[in-house]
Amino acid sequence: SKHNFILLGLRGQAKTRLLRQLADLLDDEIPVIANTELNDDPFKPISAEGKEILKEKADETPIAWLPKSIRYIEKLATPDVTVADIIGDIDPIKAARLGTNIADERTVHYGLLPRANRGIFAMNEIPDLSAKVQVALFNIMQEGDVQIRGYPIRLPLDVMLVFSANPEDYTARGKIITPLKDRVGSEIRTHYPENIEDAMKITAQEAWLERGNEAIVLDFIAETIEEIAFQARIDRRVDKHSGVSQRLPISLMENALSNAEQRAIVFEEKPIIRVKDIYASLSAITGKLELEYEGELKGAEPIAKDIVKKAVGQVFSKLDIDSSKIVEYFEAENVLKVPNLATAKLTNVYKCVPRLLENAKLLANSKDPNIINTYAEFILEGLYAQKQIARAQEQIYSSAQESEPIRKSWN
Repeated sequence: SKHNFILLGLRGQAKTRLLRQLADLLDDEIPVIANTELNDDPFKPISAEGKEILKEKADETPIAWLPKSIRYIEKLATPDVTVADIIGDIDPIKAARLGTNIADERTVHYGLLPRANRGIFAMNEIPDLSAKVQVALFNIMQEGDVQIRGYPIRLPLDVMLVFSANPEDYTARGKIITPLKDRVGSEIRTHYPENIEDAMKITAQEAWLERGNEAIVLDFIAETIEEIAFQARIDRRVDKHSGVSQRLPISLMENALSNAEQRAIVFEEKPIIRVKDIYASLSAITGKLELEYEGELKGAEPIAKDIVKKAVGQVFSKLDIDSSKIVEYFEAENVLKVPNLATAKLTNVYKCVPRLLENAKLLANSKDPNIINTYAEFILEGLYAQKQIARAQEQIYSSAQESEPIRKSWN
């Protein structure tokens, strides 16, 4: 369609990543007149400099080859961006160096947009541009040329303009002027991953996991981390207009692995992420949630814990195990306290709970005690998430029916 377009999406939807990948669709190299600022086409130069070189050298015009990586130019739109930054301005120093007056076309210092000629010019967060800079984009988007200051010159640029914006800012009055919105050829909506599988692939690709220590990240742990983002997006206490960034599970995965590494160093074991590591990584969640009024009253950390609990319960519900014996054990007024030990040494702690390790071995399909005990902990956390058993802050598991202790009177 040869359209300029805008990507509209909430934060963390890879809008900038998508724009940068447009450069991969360009030709590997294109010929330009050497030493020209506007990447002039040897057959049709647009700058005074390019026209002069072609007139003087004719068939001997020096040619350079421009790689596609340089043909993509990106600018973050901020309120302090000026027309000179984008389009260009008079350069008195250049006039002095050339020995001409400032009426000469060669004294123009071109902005980013003309320098993107024969390429792609991307602008992130376009609503943050001031109104006068947005007006300066009218000509290039409609007529395909730009005018610089008071010069009677027009540059017929061959450039594709692409933008990104948040829908909330894009539609807000005073953020983006209507004539500019009208000149955008196509409006493309981005979205978060629609299923857990795609989200897990993104996190595995983006998170820093290759740390040279052969860390173990079990599938159910990775799924739980993704489920946290999915649960946060549907939680009524989280602002839907702001969204929950895909950066949340990426940061959470990295923090959880760091907690596992810390435990591995202390107990001299191989790092393996457990559910307790996810709870210990709430700092990766709280900063990425914009809360509604109800959420603000409760606080970010309690809500983050609640979302983690829901995610654990959701993933646990997919497991095919018989947990009745485990629940009966706690209903008989038994209490299990899980100490801070090496993962492999928790076998002696869990073996007192009937069918816990047997179910864990069935799910793990492995003889590695680290993996088996990680599954055992997940079963307990899953039962707690489903309110079949209770858990205190210090990983003390007990009966769900256990009443709270009666507070003694002051008298």
